[in-house]
Amino acid sequence: DRRIINACSGNPDYWGAGAFLDDAEGRERRLKIREILAVGKPTLSFEVFPPKTEDAYDSVEKAAAKIAKLKPSFMSVTYGAGGGTSDYTVGIASAIKEEYGVTPLAHLTCVSSTREKVHHVLGELKERGIENVLALRGDIPQDGSTPKEYHYASELIREIKKAGDFCIGAACYPEGHVESANKSVDMDYLKQKVEAGCDFVTTQMFFDNEIFYRFKENCAIKGIDVPLIAGIMPITNANQIKRSVELSGCAFPKKFMKILERFGERPAAMKQAGIIYATEQIIDLMANGQNHIHIYTMNKPDVAEAITKGLSEIINE
Repeated sequence: DRRIINACSGNPDYWGAGAFLDDAEGRERRLKIREILAVGKPTLSFEVFPPKTEDAYDSVEKAAAKIAKLKPSFMSVTYGAGGGTSDYTVGIASAIKEEYGVTPLAHLTCVSSTREKVHHVLGELKERGIENVLALRGDIPQDGSTPKEYHYASELIREIKKAGDFCIGAACYPEGHVESANKSVDMDYLKQKVEAGCDFVTTQMFFDNEIFYRFKENCAIKGIDVPLIAGIMPITNANQIKRSVELSGCAFPKKFMKILERFGERPAAMKQAGIIYATEQIIDLMANGQNHIHIYTMNKPDVAEAITKGLSEIINE
């Protein structure tokens, strides 16, 4: 008899941190993310990023710990360009799993890495029992120099598939990748990632849900049938706007720009408004059948907590 329990609460109806499955021999094993998503219940997950330098490690780990205590469905940990923070990525992901009982998702980029480096990181993840990897191409350095061993995320996905029984996620872009010629080409690349073997896809941030709904329809038309997770970025200060546009090329609807115009120069008010806007986005998504939500927290436990509290009854079906 198979049953799913929660490592923290023992509640079989709860799909937050530390979900386990009893195998045929009665031994517990941690659910991979594809299994968590397959249950059909709402999921809320968070992203954190590792420090760039060792002296910031403790403060980042403390922030990740506070977010982990919210018992999300899983937590992702990003990866610096060229693997510059790979040790920190593995360290934070391991702490999330071992100390706080949350399923970790480790990011892994490839365009600035060698195959040797990629397999070294995969080996570290295996040693730590980290079974979920978000496979990304990564940003090309400003000078354009790369080892030229990888060009696309689909290549990395195939390599990870061969390296072990990992659950593999990939990124997708409702408004098109900033480097793509058009959305049609971008959808072709997404299809290639799915065909290469990714188990789920997570969107880049977006601020207009109608854009997401059109994208979701296009995925269905294209035959992209893996679980789709909606990525939400709470904008809690005006300075985030420029960076968000640079990263994703995303559009801001009139409703949001009115919020920025009214509250952008009042930090506390902008933070509160940004949290409410993100929460309302999620409520609308869930009301329209989008069960899986991923929050880009920017390592802000108070923001993650406020959104979690705002969804406490909504997310808990």
